[in-house]
Amino acid sequence: MTERQEDLVKEETISDEVVNEETTVEEPSIFTEEQTQEVNSSEDELQKLRAEIDEKENKYLRLHADFENYKRRALMDQQSLMTYRAQSLVTDLLPVLDNFERALQVETTDEQTASLKQGMEMVYRQLVEAVKKEGIEEIPALGEQFDPNFHQAVMQESDSSKPSNEVLQEFQKGYKLKDRVIRPSMVKVNE
Repeated sequence: MTERQEDLVKEETISDEVVNEETTVEEPSIFTEEQTQEVNSSEDELQKLRAEIDEKENKYLRLHADFENYKRRALMDQQSLMTYRAQSLVTDLLPVLDNFERALQVETTDEQTASLKQGMEMVYRQLVEAVKKEGIEEIPALGEQFDPNFHQAVMQESDSSKPSNEVLQEFQKGYKLKDRVIRPSMVKVNE
């Protein structure tokens, strides 16, 4: 190589080093210190606002869930009220039914009392039909297994010919409205 070529190679090497030095030099920030603080402050405020939004959204979701639960409870209460609307009336009518049954068990001796009894039977049947339309059912007792959910044992007797815990006698009829017991049957149970 000639001297001239060597000098050119040296110059290229030196210029490459200068270019490398220039590229490694940090460029000055486009933001001033004050602007950087303002950006950081804005980011902090943005995070606070996001946290506040999350809190408000959570509060809204809880309130919405509470309201949905309230609507469901109100609907269930309304359905229950409609289903059992006749309960208080029927509870008041049960003693009347009991008295009718006792009166109809009396033996008649003459024609006049027989016709009176027949009229009472007609009224009794109408009353029974009216309460059945409202969903009242008699609770079966005689010959059934004793169930404390439906029967109230007031006496016990030992009868070896009958199975244990069988209802031997019914003193007062029990009634239920749909699936709710209005009055349990008063019964005598085998030991």
